[in-house]
Amino acid sequence: MPDIEKLIPPPLRRPAKPGEGNGNGNGNGNGNGVVDLRQPTEKNGSAATEELKGKLKDSPADVVGWVDERTGASNIVTALALRKVPKGTNWFYTLGSATMFAFICQALTGVFLAMYYTPSPVEAYASITYLTNEVFLGEFVRGMHKWGATVMIILIFMHMARTFFFGAYKYPRELNWVIGVVLIILTLVMGLTGYLLPFDQRSFWATEVANNITASGPFVGPYLADFLRAGPEIGATTIQRFYAIHMLLVPGLIIGLIGAHLFLVVKLGTTAPPWVHASKPKSLRRKDVG
Repeated sequence: MPDIEKLIPPPLRRPAKPGEGNGNGNGNGNGNGVVDLRQPTEKNGSAATEELKGKLKDSPADVVGWVDERTGASNIVTALALRKVPKGTNWFYTLGSATMFAFICQALTGVFLAMYYTPSPVEAYASITYLTNEVFLGEFVRGMHKWGATVMIILIFMHMARTFFFGAYKYPRELNWVIGVVLIILTLVMGLTGYLLPFDQRSFWATEVANNITASGPFVGPYLADFLRAGPEIGATTIQRFYAIHMLLVPGLIIGLIGAHLFLVVKLGTTAPPWVHASKPKSLRRKDVG
């Protein structure tokens, strides 16, 4: 029969701290430089277990720390909060943040309106009427969405004007300028597609005029107009296509481009106003002689 003692696995071992145990810096208790983890000691015994249980019981779960450890979000927040701001920064630099806030308001109110809206040429106007007159705070939310669209367009044009006149479109921020131009176009497309959704006489004929203007464009104009109409003329498929573009396609593109836009702003920094000139370092200044 095999020796039973040979079948028993050896005790778990870990290196002992230098200077402990046998006096030569390698031992701890058993003289061979290892500690038997199966035997309770001062650090791995019941005392340490009870201490750990007490800490877990007394302190609440740190959910924010748990999420931050796995996402690294604190580094991003720190970079945003502690990034350098050039001298002379004023309220003109808040136009970009105001535009993003207007877009967030449009998204939130749009979700509320989508709960009651029916994208159908027969029921669209009736659903809007019911939302305005019957739903609690419906008229208020619809007014926020309607006038918020105008406010967002005004703010984004003011933001682009500030960027242009302050020279913030120059090297190395050309890509951010291109992204901003695309965001303006998408904002106008979102306003155009949303204007048809009530499907009353004014929105119908305004969309007809806008679609004819689109068709007059060179090369891709007629194809783009046919794509927007989803047929030879404005009808049931047109309103459904406008609704899908307005609710899904354009907001998704805007969210992605805003993320890229903010990333480049944090990475490249903010430009100083044109009337603020950088001072030369003391080492480069001309020293007065005699």
